Amino acid sequence: MTTNMACPSSDERVTLFALLLDTNARLSRSFALRLEGSCDMPLAWFEVLLQLRREPEGRLKMSQIAEAIVHSTGGTTRLIDRLEEAGLVERQLCPSDRRAIHVAITARGNLKLDDALQVHVNYLEEHVSSRLDCDERKSLTVLLTKLNASR
Repeated sequence: MTTNMACPSSDERVTLFALLLDTNARLSRSFALRLEGSCDMPLAWFEVLLQLRREPEGRLKMSQIAEAIVHSTGGTTRLIDRLEEAGLVERQLCPSDRRAIHVAITARGNLKLDDALQVHVNYLEEHVSSRLDCDERKSLTVLLTKLNASR
């Protein structure tokens, strides 16, 4: 592994990281606009509802949501407040830990997420799937999974 001490900005690792950030920012911004325009749903709401849907019981502790969507606990609390006001989630007491609160997706939240997922799938086809062949998508999935793995 060699580094270019004269000009670190030309280091391939710096370039790769910049590409990852730029790609994420561009896709996130573009999808957020599409989602907001089509479903009147902020991207952060979509992220929370999707995390809850992925859980077998449809619920997570507040701290798990904050970790999954990379928000502060205070920011997550305000986010959940807004989702609850919209009737998309509900807070529930945790049966195994009376100090903890679960957040669960509601029937209305599931319906709203279904609409948003249709927009998401169409967006992904247009901006990701159509630009990469099957092998490239599989390779990208493997590589991103590897980068996201906990150490």
